[in-house]
Amino acid sequence: MKIFNDFKQFLLRGNVVDTAVALVMALAVFAVVTALIKDLITPIIAAMAGKPDFSALTFEINKSAFMYGDFLNALITFFLTAAAMFFFIVVPMNALIARSRKEPPADPTTRKCPECMSEIPVDARRCAFCASEVRGK
Repeated sequence: MKIFNDFKQFLLRGNVVDTAVALVMALAVFAVVTALIKDLITPIIAAMAGKPDFSALTFEINKSAFMYGDFLNALITFFLTAAAMFFFIVVPMNALIARSRKEPPADPTTRKCPECMSEIPVDARRCAFCASEVRGK
């Protein structure tokens, strides 16, 4: 019974659930981008090549067919999926993280000596480097 409890605890951990949700969302985005490429983008490219179906673009060498249209479909799908993930997920998340990491400026603990420009404590009355008197803060 302990193994089932451990397995249940593993499944209900936040990172496992988050990963599962991310995978489902990624597959949904991939399906949308694939449909966009298959139904809209590649027919335009195929029309320029004079073929009714982009995936039908092939060439032959020694009676072996090379279906470069299918490969180009997959390549375009990959790049557009990567671009969609980058611009709609990575960029907004980076901006959100950067916005939340703004820390208030720390109180200065040092200042520059007016004579030698060395860093000295704020409360110092004499510079430890040049021994000149330092007035005020």
